[in-house]
Amino acid sequence: MPAGMTLRRGRVRGLTTADTIAGMPRQTLPAHLDDGYRRFRTGRYALERDRYRELAAGPQRPPTMVVACSDSRSAPEAIFDARPGELFVVRNVAAMVPVYAPDRRAHAASAALEYAVLALGVGSIVVLGHGRCGGIAAAIDERAPLSATDFIGTWVASIRDLAADVEASEAATLHTAVERRSVEQSLANLTTFPWIRSRVAGGRLELIGAWFDIALGELHALGAGGWRPIEEA
Repeated sequence: MPAGMTLRRGRVRGLTTADTIAGMPRQTLPAHLDDGYRRFRTGRYALERDRYRELAAGPQRPPTMVVACSDSRSAPEAIFDARPGELFVVRNVAAMVPVYAPDRRAHAASAALEYAVLALGVGSIVVLGHGRCGGIAAAIDERAPLSATDFIGTWVASIRDLAADVEASEAATLHTAVERRSVEQSLANLTTFPWIRSRVAGGRLELIGAWFDIALGELHALGAGGWRPIEEA
């Protein structure tokens, strides 16, 4: 840690807004982000200016929450061609939903679920898995830790149990099967939250499983008969 900085109770002390952050000099946005922002301003924002102003004037009311993977290739807003304000999205490695655990620890995914259901009143929660998921691969292949702590290894540990129950002759088939089984497990974990379970039972909340094939751009949905691709219009 750079001189003059101390870490205490989760905060970096000894810095002001005029100082550098984490010892790094302040810089402009990376070129591709700067260019993208300019395209947004002259393109989408210009076309939907009234929509953005309407959203800013009142509280958000998205009808759907999506639990998705952090993978840069599987963006819910792009897959569903969503307009601003339509999706409440939480993303993490492998799009996992933990079981209900009301303790004093920090639970990012659970906090997002709580806010979406109790504060925003979403009518549906979609768990969106995807093909070639690195988090799933890390669990199946039991890769070496990325660091001494290996947060990823701990996070995806439960997936190893799912993989042990899946029979597949080829690695690619195994990965796909576990990716989908992980979505199914997350749907089951959602029902461990009492305020989700009660709303599902009362018909006020719907839980949906989906899986996106990155290479083909195809979306598959989980139904009574298993996984099926969604037919194009």
